[in-house]
Amino acid sequence: MLRSLLLGVAGSPTARTLVESTPLTKPVVRRFVAGAEVTDALEAVRAIVTSGRRVTLDHLGEDTSEARQATETLQAYEQVLGLLAERGLAAGAEVSVKLSAVGQFLPTDGEKIALENARRICEVAAAAGTTVTLDMEDHTTTDSTLGILRELRVDFPWVGAVLQAYLRRTESDCRELSGPGSRVRLCKGAYAEPESVAYQDKAEVDSSYVRCLRVLMEGEGYPMVASHDPRMVAIARELAMRNGRNAADHEFQMLYGIRPAEQSAIAGRGETMRVYVPYGQAWYGYFMRRLAERPANVGFFLRSLATRS
Repeated sequence: MLRSLLLGVAGSPTARTLVESTPLTKPVVRRFVAGAEVTDALEAVRAIVTSGRRVTLDHLGEDTSEARQATETLQAYEQVLGLLAERGLAAGAEVSVKLSAVGQFLPTDGEKIALENARRICEVAAAAGTTVTLDMEDHTTTDSTLGILRELRVDFPWVGAVLQAYLRRTESDCRELSGPGSRVRLCKGAYAEPESVAYQDKAEVDSSYVRCLRVLMEGEGYPMVASHDPRMVAIARELAMRNGRNAADHEFQMLYGIRPAEQSAIAGRGETMRVYVPYGQAWYGYFMRRLAERPANVGFFLRSLATRS
């Protein structure tokens, strides 16, 4: 119930205005968001890469409604990729892109604009010596995102995809995307979805996650295990071992600010650990989804506000 409430609030303009205008909020947000500026992102990248982990950078923004906004997001990715290359960080850091932020649902030629912008980001990433992963959003975007993925992979076969285990369709999508060289990030999912398309019970979502993991680990692609759940991490490790995988052909991923000690422990074992690092001004929707994922995050948020008040 709390999760549904928070996800509902995430879409509320009134709640957004209230949270964003509260001075006490931003210091708390910094636990989950590297900062508002590209310099903040680069500082976080350097610290993480130096610690033996890797990074995927997300310039925050989604549901773009104007072509100008999509162009600004494209320029932000061009800037950060150029700086990663310039500062020698590209080998340890890639970028994640939400297609809705680069024009996917603009009223005129949205998919075409998103494809063109995503293609440009891939070109710049390739020149910098790194890769791109297409983030997945709510279920209404899935077919469009996978269609754009197929187009991009013609020229950039390394483009990563994200699949969400709480969607009923995902096991089938995993089978289609488990071929040679296919990079797939498997997460549980963080949007409010109807029962007709998504599992609602935690046990069902967990079971789906394991089934999808099995498909990806048995396949010929590169699974990216995005989970903070110790049980899922352990299952992924066991499946990787059973299928003869090593640290070079799969990785674990966790969010910036969540379970940092475990992130370091995974990297310390010689396994590949990538941290999802968001940055930028448009942090509200991302932040609310992080609160919705774990009650402990809500407790942390409220305790921090009480401490600062």
